[in-house]
Amino acid sequence: MLKSRLLTAMVTPYDDQLQVDLDKAKRLAKHLAETGSEGIVVCGTTGESPVLSAEEKLSLFAAVKEEVGDKVEVWAGTGSNNTNASVELTRSASRLGVNGIMAVTPYYNKPSQNGLYEHFRAIAEATDLPVMLYNVPGRTGVNLLPETVKKLAEMENIVAVKEASGNLDQVSQLRTLVPDDFTIYSGDDSLTLPMLAVGASGVVSIASHIAGKRIKEMIDAFFNGEVVRACRLHGELFPLFKGLFITTNPIPLKEALNMMGLDVGGLRLPLTGATDSEKAQIRRMLTEMGYLK
Repeated sequence: MLKSRLLTAMVTPYDDQLQVDLDKAKRLAKHLAETGSEGIVVCGTTGESPVLSAEEKLSLFAAVKEEVGDKVEVWAGTGSNNTNASVELTRSASRLGVNGIMAVTPYYNKPSQNGLYEHFRAIAEATDLPVMLYNVPGRTGVNLLPETVKKLAEMENIVAVKEASGNLDQVSQLRTLVPDDFTIYSGDDSLTLPMLAVGASGVVSIASHIAGKRIKEMIDAFFNGEVVRACRLHGELFPLFKGLFITTNPIPLKEALNMMGLDVGGLRLPLTGATDSEKAQIRRMLTEMGYLK
């Protein structure tokens, strides 16, 4: 079982020309390490991985590892819908000294369960590092089923899954199928506490950019047997969890961070910035929750 309970899926900061800004990335990673995150996932969905080149991803892995690698785990998002490209990026990332690999289910291709198994097997065989599977059918169009995860968990270095199907029954079934030392992370902030109740160990969060210490407090309260307190904290955080998804992630999150003075720049097409109405909603949420004066 992995020890870290709160990992953050970090946004990718850009400069004014929408080029990757490594100095901003280091500052953001340091902020996350100081506010409760025990691990940072670089170049995941929240990091706009589909619009980053392999060279940009490797530069981000190296920069974040250099900045916080002695304080928190650094997980490299190397998955894509091209197995060979994912394998090569995994090999390159492994040479940089990251702590683990996260690989998303291939999007658009819509592979079978056997195709998913072979895809992840190829990635896992390309590294000695621990590998986290990432299931997010709402983004990819394919659902990594518990039976397939069970089969993949037989590989020594496939040790975890970020489960973002939104289906608690699927999580319950998954927990009964995989070994006790296989780690399940929530991939949805709003479902973290419910998923802990059915066997998850933590979350790969986006809201932790803003409320990392309170999210960690909620998780720790649950595991310390303070379930009522954990439920209260969940309720207090719930407006943030839902407010960061009023439109496609990471649009609201980047807008919120910029409002709070954590400059992360804009977004690359095909994502566009928040509308005036969305900005007003985000500002109101941050103000009401005490994150903006």
